Amino acid sequence: MDRIVTYSPAYTIVPTYECFNRCAYCNFRTDPGQDEWLPLTVARDRLRALQNTGVIEILILSGEVHPNSPRRAAWFERIYQLCQLALDLGFLPHTNVGPLTLAEMARLKTVNASLGLMIEQVTPRLLATVHRHAPSKVPEKRLEQLTWAGQLAIPFTTGLLLGIGETIAERRESLAAIAAIHERWGHIQEVILQPHRQGHAQTWVGPDLEPREFVQSIADARQILPPSITIQVPPNLLPDPTFLIACLEAGARDLGGWGPKDEVNPDYPHPSASDLYTQLAAAGWQLVPRLPVYPRYVGGRSPAGLPWISPKLQAVVTQWNMDLTGARPQFRWFAGSPSLVSAALPPFTG
Repeated sequence: MDRIVTYSPAYTIVPTYECFNRCAYCNFRTDPGQDEWLPLTVARDRLRALQNTGVIEILILSGEVHPNSPRRAAWFERIYQLCQLALDLGFLPHTNVGPLTLAEMARLKTVNASLGLMIEQVTPRLLATVHRHAPSKVPEKRLEQLTWAGQLAIPFTTGLLLGIGETIAERRESLAAIAAIHERWGHIQEVILQPHRQGHAQTWVGPDLEPREFVQSIADARQILPPSITIQVPPNLLPDPTFLIACLEAGARDLGGWGPKDEVNPDYPHPSASDLYTQLAAAGWQLVPRLPVYPRYVGGRSPAGLPWISPKLQAVVTQWNMDLTGARPQFRWFAGSPSLVSAALPPFTG
């Protein structure tokens, strides 16, 4: 059995927390007009401080500006500029900012190693409960994004939010929908299984997902999803650090992006990388870093013949691949010492 589990050394940049959706479980958003957009000068200073620390991925994570808002074009341009800035400074951007138009996705492909969007659940029942005030959470809209990503040959990350009122059968239906789209395009690199955990700002009060049920959901996902899709679990949302081993035994193989703060779940800090590295090693697992684009997409083409990676990203991807494989001696510490990466990260400042 494969005993390797991966993670992405990452840092999150948030252009704005404002969002026109009001998901009842959200601990991230602010109301439109209540948040100043992140200036490019501030972002540049943060990114420059991250150079030579081992951070690879810059996650651009944003609240959503309404598709018909007069500020939509400026919002998207700020996201694009942040991606270009991160790329120019030697990082690999990964953007997750809600549903986009086909044209917006095509443009972001030129400056992103991969894109992401959580499906959450495909059942329309949640539109009457936790998604009652969240117009962009219409399941058909979210699934359309996965299809467009496949057509555009964009390596993609998606996932489910578990424990927000869905049934076990509905979880399996959501996984089957993801699998069907991937079977056609081959572009979904990982599926996140994220258990709901109560946060300080949310309005919906629901019980945390029962741990055994979460492990069973991982096992179900491993049966339903194609083997080429990696299952990701967030270790900071697990009820007990030792519980992670059960998740790995059930089929999870990735721990997502690690940085100073989980912006979506600010009440749950990331575990110590050094402690987790030691814990996994004791259980026979090897923790290793990865890029935000999986190896099978690097240098390859989609079934339609389109390149998975934009030409302007190729040099940066190649450079990081050399770093991770130890081809450059000064970076050999990176793969075996995740604690050094965490220690080198600058503190989160807002």
